[in-house]
Amino acid sequence: MDEGRREEIADALLGAYASGKPVDPPTERHPGLTAPDAYEIQLIQVRRWTADGARVKGHKVGLTSVAMQRQLGVHQPVYGHLLDRMFWLEHEPVPMARFLQPRVEPEIAFVLRAPLRGPGVTVADAVAAVGCVLPALELVDSRIRDWKVGLADIVADNAASGGVVLGSAPAALSGTDLRLVGCNLFHNGTLAGTGAGGAVLGSPLNSLVWLANTVGAGGVDLLAGHVILPGSITASIPVSGGDTMTATFAGLGSVTARFSAGD
Repeated sequence: MDEGRREEIADALLGAYASGKPVDPPTERHPGLTAPDAYEIQLIQVRRWTADGARVKGHKVGLTSVAMQRQLGVHQPVYGHLLDRMFWLEHEPVPMARFLQPRVEPEIAFVLRAPLRGPGVTVADAVAAVGCVLPALELVDSRIRDWKVGLADIVADNAASGGVVLGSAPAALSGTDLRLVGCNLFHNGTLAGTGAGGAVLGSPLNSLVWLANTVGAGGVDLLAGHVILPGSITASIPVSGGDTMTATFAGLGSVTARFSAGD
């Protein structure tokens, strides 16, 4: 795909942020859209955001669990960028006006204390680079109509990144078997999903290694201080204005997001 068509698709997705109206799937107009093209389209948007003053504060990995892959009909992970304006404080009302079709996913977030430079990153390298873990709620969103997405669509749309709420009690990685950390997700006080860290590529650490090696092959480092969301433990849950979502993680505590209907 030539650069002109990539710019055209990026313009359409950026226009959805501005108008609040989802667009048709890029693959409908461009059936030959590939994942490499889609990552270039994602980067076009990231470059425009950073040119306007935004800062990259981490990355997210998506579609790491069988539940999420089945939900969207894809069969491999994807990654996207997290910008500074995507982070919300716990219990601070999250304005629904910032989103088009939001859903919530519970995740175990990594905060890096050292950079990770792939390819060649091992689990041991990843463990050494992690400063702490935090309970997190990722606010996924789609600029594509009705979440009608395939792999290339979701990649082009910054891997459905929307926002993140981090818990306020950091925990050490040492002594914690992330594979066995259980999670209950509550929607307005009602249990909406359950899972364990092992749903994320066998362990969230495997997701971190996959990300470091995947972006590293393109010359991108994961930096100290960055937040990495490794993937959802449960299927995503749609939210509306006025909703409250809480995720509790065994041994790691809880995190709550409250959604306001106002601007």
